[in-house]
Amino acid sequence: MTGGAQSLLIVGNRGGTNVGESLEDAGRGIVSTELIESRRAMEGPRLLRTLAWRLGGRRPLRLRAFGDEVAACCRHSRPDVLLATGIAGLDSTALQQVGELGVQRVLFVTDDPWNPAHRARWFLKTLPLYDRIFTTKRATVADLQAGSASEVSFLPFAYDPRFWHASAAEMEADPTGTADPLDSDVMFAGGADADRVPYIAALTAAGLRVALFGDYWYRFPATRSLTRGQTDAETVRRAALKTKVALCMVRRANRDGHAMRTFELPASGACMLTEFTEEHCEIFGEEGRAVLYFRSIAEMVEKAAWLIANAEERRRLARSAHDLITRGGHTYRDRMLTILNTLSTPRQTPARDCVA
Repeated sequence: MTGGAQSLLIVGNRGGTNVGESLEDAGRGIVSTELIESRRAMEGPRLLRTLAWRLGGRRPLRLRAFGDEVAACCRHSRPDVLLATGIAGLDSTALQQVGELGVQRVLFVTDDPWNPAHRARWFLKTLPLYDRIFTTKRATVADLQAGSASEVSFLPFAYDPRFWHASAAEMEADPTGTADPLDSDVMFAGGADADRVPYIAALTAAGLRVALFGDYWYRFPATRSLTRGQTDAETVRRAALKTKVALCMVRRANRDGHAMRTFELPASGACMLTEFTEEHCEIFGEEGRAVLYFRSIAEMVEKAAWLIANAEERRRLARSAHDLITRGGHTYRDRMLTILNTLSTPRQTPARDCVA
């Protein structure tokens, strides 16, 4: 069942592990799916883009023009559903035009719109124009309901099996030692928030070999020598298999209860040491079933050292977490089905390919 929807237009991005591309791939075989890349709203000369962003309240330079393109595409292809992902580059005018066509307007917001790093007035003004909103942040549900006329639902992140997977042989193999460039005692994949640095510094102070993947770790003296930089999904997947312990931390400024890595790391066969949150407990269950939890820096260091010294327990936890996630309905196909099954039955209009 797909709530009656036969065609879907996604506003999102391709490349890397963007949620837009994962949903586009997940939609194949369920509905007729196409995607318009929202990064097109950001195109233009660098100076003008910077001025529009800084002086226009994080406004993409081509916001209005991009909205016209999306509305024109909807007029041509007549999708049943427009699914915007993230803090989408669609302004109020575009959403009004799309709604007048009878297209259901759905938002899957993956960041906290009230996070100072993301807050944009123009985006907040669009919230009442969506017919349905899904959010990966349970903490933002009430704010989104207050800021819109829409029904708002919590919908977790997921994993894309094209990128995140592990064979039985890969999971049973021991880390190969320091000769392998991806080998580590503890690895973490994610951005270098200042409040994360003390956690990493504590691990290195305890004598553990740490590998960091993601942006901006070079900015901090305590982590500069540990960074492997921003890399592709396959490198992170292999690093998750080579490390002894994969650290899973949420982003407090984003009001996270879980993160993309919550699903990607176990799907990749990693043994996880996971920050304690209610959402993580809902996903993984009690302590020791599939992961170990930490609530403080000291507890994190203690449990990381214990896991490093107990290879059999690491393998057991990795297998348990892998089975729990890969057999538990946590792919982006599952999320796509949830979105579509929630929608009301739209008008039946034959879809045409969009040439915008």
